[in-house]
Amino acid sequence: MVASVSPLGQTKAPAGTGEGRPTIAILDFGSQYSELIARRIRETQVYSEVVSYRTPIERLQTANLKGIILSGGPNSVYDEGAPACDPALWDLGVPVLGVCYGMQLMAQQLGGQVVRASRGEYGRAELWVDDPTDLLTNVESGSVMWMSHGDAVEALPPGFGVLAHTTNTPCAAIAHHQNRWYGVQFHPEVVHSQGGMALLRNFVYHICQCEPKWTTNTFIEEALTDIRQQVGEKRVLLALSGGVDSSTLAFLLHKAIGDRLTCMFIDQGFMRKLEPERLVKLFEEQFHIPVHYVNARDRFIDRLAGVTDPEEKRKRIGYEFIRVFEEESIRIGPFDFLAQGTLYPDVIESADTNVDPVTGKRVAVKIKSHHNVGGLPPNLRFELVEPLRKLFKDEVRKVGSALGLPDEIVRRQPFPGPGLAIRIIGEVTRERLNILRDADLIVRQEVNRSGLYDSLWQAFAVLLPTVRTVGVMGDQRTYACPVVLRLVTSEDGMTADWAKVPYTLLDTIANRIVNEVAGVNRVVLDITSKPPGTIEWE
Repeated sequence: MVASVSPLGQTKAPAGTGEGRPTIAILDFGSQYSELIARRIRETQVYSEVVSYRTPIERLQTANLKGIILSGGPNSVYDEGAPACDPALWDLGVPVLGVCYGMQLMAQQLGGQVVRASRGEYGRAELWVDDPTDLLTNVESGSVMWMSHGDAVEALPPGFGVLAHTTNTPCAAIAHHQNRWYGVQFHPEVVHSQGGMALLRNFVYHICQCEPKWTTNTFIEEALTDIRQQVGEKRVLLALSGGVDSSTLAFLLHKAIGDRLTCMFIDQGFMRKLEPERLVKLFEEQFHIPVHYVNARDRFIDRLAGVTDPEEKRKRIGYEFIRVFEEESIRIGPFDFLAQGTLYPDVIESADTNVDPVTGKRVAVKIKSHHNVGGLPPNLRFELVEPLRKLFKDEVRKVGSALGLPDEIVRRQPFPGPGLAIRIIGEVTRERLNILRDADLIVRQEVNRSGLYDSLWQAFAVLLPTVRTVGVMGDQRTYACPVVLRLVTSEDGMTADWAKVPYTLLDTIANRIVNEVAGVNRVVLDITSKPPGTIEWE
C-alpha cells in the first residue's frame, strides 16, 4: 500500500491537495479546535492544514508556507514536558499567530513570562481594542470573544505590545508588528467570537499576503489532473456507500478516467430502509455509472453475533468489509488502485500523531476509529487513490454540486460507515434491524415534511433493545423497547447541540413510531450536546 500524506509530510501528496499551493499551517498542540481553525482559514479560500507541533522545521521550509497558526491546547506552558515547537520556527520569517496556548508558548519562548492567572476566564468576554491596526482592523472594540484559559501572559517579550484587553486579561491580544508575530488569548475560530472571522481574514490576507485562490473549481481541475497522472491507463475500484463522500468521489473519478472506474456496493445489511435498491438504480439509470452489487447481509450479521462492544462492532465490520472487498475484487478484477472517500477529519481523528516521544504523554485523544482509515490491512494489494483526503465535509458538498450530483445526495445527512449496527445498543440481530429501519424511516419522513431537514446536521433513531418499558395499548399491557430520537444542529460535527424542533414534530414522530413499529412502546428525546456526549450513541 502506498502511503499518502500532506504536502507538509514526508511522502507524495494525494491527488488534489494542492502541493506547492500557498499554505497556512496550523501547528496542533492538542486543541479540540485545531481542525476548526483550518476550516475557518479554508472559508477565506486560502489553503490550510493541520500538522503536529513536532513537525520538523525542514518540512515547513519545503512547503510554500505563507503563515503559521499555533493552536490552543490543554496544557500549561510551564508544566514539565509541556508540548513546544522548535524555537527555530521564529527564524522562518513568516507571520505567526498564536491562539490561547499558542500565544502563551510564543510569549514564553520569546522571553516573556506566563503564570497561573489569579482569575481564569471561560466563555464570553468583551474585548476592548487598544491598537486597531493590522490584526484587529475592523474588529469592533467591545466585541464578544470566546475565552477558555486559566493562565495569563504576565510579562511581554521584548518588542511586543498590547493590542487588546478584557476585564480579567490585560494581555488579551499582543503583537510584534515588525516581525509579524501575533497572539490572542481568545478563540477567534469559534462562532461565539463576534469579530473572529474579521481577525482571521486580516491575518490571512493582509499579514500573510495570501490571495483567495483555494476554490472548488481549482480543486476539481487539480484533482482530475492528479488522478489521471497517478492512475494512467490502469483500473480503479471504488467502494460505493451512497453517501455524499463516496458519491462525489465516484463522479470525480468517472470524469477523470471514465470506464476504467468500477464501483462496488457491498450491502452489509446495515443501511436504512430501501436505500440499497435506490442507490443502485440511481447510479446505473440516471448517472450511467455501472455498480457491482454484492449482497453480503447474512455474512455481516453472522459476524456480529453476540457482539455488544461498539469498537468491536466497528472492527468486525471493517474486517469483514475488507475480506468481501478483496474476494469480489479478485473475481471481477484485476485492479491496481483502490479509491476511498477518506476526508480530512477522518485522517486527523484517526491518527495518534500527538504522542510526545520523550514523555509518552498524548496531547490529543482519539475518540473513536474511522472505518476509512483504521481498518486497512498493511498487506493490502491496492495502491490508494484518495482525492478527497484533504477536504472537509462542506467542501466535499461543494465539489459534489459542481460535478452535478443531485441535491438528494449532496444534502444527505452524515451516516456512519457501520450504519445502523451502531445505532442498536447491544447485539445486532435481524429483528432489531427491522425495528430500527421502520422507526428511522418515520423520523426521516416527518423531518422532511416539516421542512427542517436542511437545518439539521443529523436526525435519526436509536434502538435500546436491552431496555424494556411498560406501556398500555388497547387496554393491554405491553413490555417493549424504547426508541431514542437524536436530532442535532452543528456546523461541522465537531461540536453539536440538540435541535429545538417544534413539539408538534416530536409528537407526530412519537405517535407514528409507537403505532406503526412493532416492538416499540416508548419514544424519548436525547437532549445532550457534544461535548460532553457524541452525536452517535456508539
